[in-house]
Amino acid sequence: MRVQFPRKTIDLSTPCVMGVLNVTPDSFSDGGCFNRLDAALRQVEKMVSEGAVFIDVGGESTRPGAAPVSESDELDRVCPVVEAVCREFDVVVSLDTSTASVMREGVRLGAGLINDVRALERPGAVEAAIEAGVPVCVMHMRGTPQTMQDDPRYKDPVQEVKDYLMGRVESLVLQGVERERIILDPGFGFGKTLEHNLRLLDQIEGFVDLGFPVLAGISRKSMLGMITGKDVDQRLPASLSAAALAVYNGAHIIRAHDVAATVDAVKVAVAVRKSRDL
Repeated sequence: MRVQFPRKTIDLSTPCVMGVLNVTPDSFSDGGCFNRLDAALRQVEKMVSEGAVFIDVGGESTRPGAAPVSESDELDRVCPVVEAVCREFDVVVSLDTSTASVMREGVRLGAGLINDVRALERPGAVEAAIEAGVPVCVMHMRGTPQTMQDDPRYKDPVQEVKDYLMGRVESLVLQGVERERIILDPGFGFGKTLEHNLRLLDQIEGFVDLGFPVLAGISRKSMLGMITGKDVDQRLPASLSAAALAVYNGAHIIRAHDVAATVDAVKVAVAVRKSRDL
């Protein structure tokens, strides 16, 4: 499953890790840690050396209850980092954004992937993605970051998330997005209860069967805190377990804060999957 990015082609049949770089003051796990460009670049250097294939740069927190960010603030946060990372590192930069202007400017500066938690539903996002011409990751979210955890309900969470994602795929293709450029994300923690998240994790293979690369973002999520009782800075073992399960069940990209450990967990899960064919 090869995907063409502007600077390189990546074979996602071998699962890989996307390192998280939040250039925000209020992200749930690392808000405020990488607001300065020098700190951000040191973190990118570390993640790339540890095996990150993608670096996901985000300037708007999407944690439950997060306040909206102005377009100008998001541009000011994201663009200098994207430009510097693309200049200094051989890595695919992912734009964690729903804002059309950030998509356009970030891709102009060298970003190779648009990763949108709102599945290109904001005004102008589809047009910006088509104009940018890079792969896009569309995610399922019930509601908004401000409302998504207000009693989310599903009759069948797996099927309803699949139906939403495939509906977005068909809409995007009709509007001009190439099918080969689409990646899917079930949206762990975005408008789901613990039970919903566990069912999605158990049944990731069903999303893979839709015929698109699948991204799983589970690192340090509150679902892991609910299971283990651990605070966000103590969820590494749980994050690794969830990452390995996601890859074993078919996920192609794992979005993670702790790259080195996650790369090792992914390698183990891949090895076990391969053993099925021995």
